[in-house]
Amino acid sequence: MANLKAGYGDPMVENLSSKVKRNSVTAGVCMMNNSWRDQQHTSFINFISSFLTANSFRLNFVPISPDFIFNCGGLSVAFIFVTQWDCCNVETIFCRAKKLKGQFAHLYVVVNLPTKDQNDSFVRSYFKYEMQLGRPTFVPVQDIEMGFEKIVKIAHSCGVCKQQEVKSKLKAERNQSVQGMENFLRVVTSIPGIDNHDANALNQAIGSIEGIAKASKEFILEATDLSAEKAETIVRFFRDSKFYLCPKIN
Repeated sequence: MANLKAGYGDPMVENLSSKVKRNSVTAGVCMMNNSWRDQQHTSFINFISSFLTANSFRLNFVPISPDFIFNCGGLSVAFIFVTQWDCCNVETIFCRAKKLKGQFAHLYVVVNLPTKDQNDSFVRSYFKYEMQLGRPTFVPVQDIEMGFEKIVKIAHSCGVCKQQEVKSKLKAERNQSVQGMENFLRVVTSIPGIDNHDANALNQAIGSIEGIAKASKEFILEATDLSAEKAETIVRFFRDSKFYLCPKIN
């Protein structure tokens, strides 16, 4: 996973930002809830903006249900970010988490717990409201800057995993396709007088061994550049038991 760079107070941020704009390269998109933004201190919003810019994320402010939605590598990851834990008002947080977990396949709740009392309150409340482990995943942090850095790292790693999964599927499909073609060539070239060129022509025109077996001599001649003799051989091979059961001498 690429290293994530802290952008707050970094003189390199503006240079990084200009490079990103020139190259039109982004690590992803971060959508921030308008209402959540308005409840935070301006300096923290500036930190978020700088950190995202330094790590090539584009920031948008939109009226969404979670506090953040990141789109990385084609995967959407939602976050609830509790920057101030109020021991006397925790029901809203857990009710909201239960509601949003049904709307988002990938949901995390990042909770700022700088003191032991707040951490103890969180643990008691977690079991009181009967939260299922990992549904959603709660991430306790000791300060809000650390919390947002974790949010970006989680979103980034989820995106990387998604891309690797897609690449693995494509690779498996390619391997399966190559293997299937090898089997096709092995079967078709076992017909006397049929070589790789003929087999490829039949594959492009008809596409399957079953289709070749059902094809007429006239269709093979019309769809391929095979000779009449080869077309006749193919038809006999699949339909004449005296032909395909007799011993072949290469």
